[in-house]
Amino acid sequence: MAAHASVQARGTRSRARARHHSTLSWAVPVTLGVILGWYATSIVRGGGVLTGGQLALGLISGAVLASLCFGLGRMQKRLAAMPAAAAYGALFGGSIGFLYSLSGKSVLAASVLGLLTGVGMLLAAFYAFYTHED
Repeated sequence: MAAHASVQARGTRSRARARHHSTLSWAVPVTLGVILGWYATSIVRGGGVLTGGQLALGLISGAVLASLCFGLGRMQKRLAAMPAAAAYGALFGGSIGFLYSLSGKSVLAASVLGLLTGVGMLLAAFYAFYTHED
């Protein structure tokens, strides 16, 4: 008699699951953003007193990295191995180049270091994605 009360509407479970993000899907980008923001602030500060501009630089750069990492994590499953590896390489190389440029080095030196570390990440990510493809 009460069987009608236990029947769920079609598709409600799949829609709710599609909007849900796991804890790691936001915890890893936030952690990386905090680390990059803290490190950027400490590089620019140079042992002196923390100013509002330096704090803003750290907060904005950390928030940008966290949002880019979160977005890349959301898109990762839809990309093939090589585009996903290239995206991770570009994100990693750009972050390292940005941090190196904050230390007062030339733009060329920061670009070369970012390019080299980005290529290294591209190769490592491509190996990981290619060997674990379904």
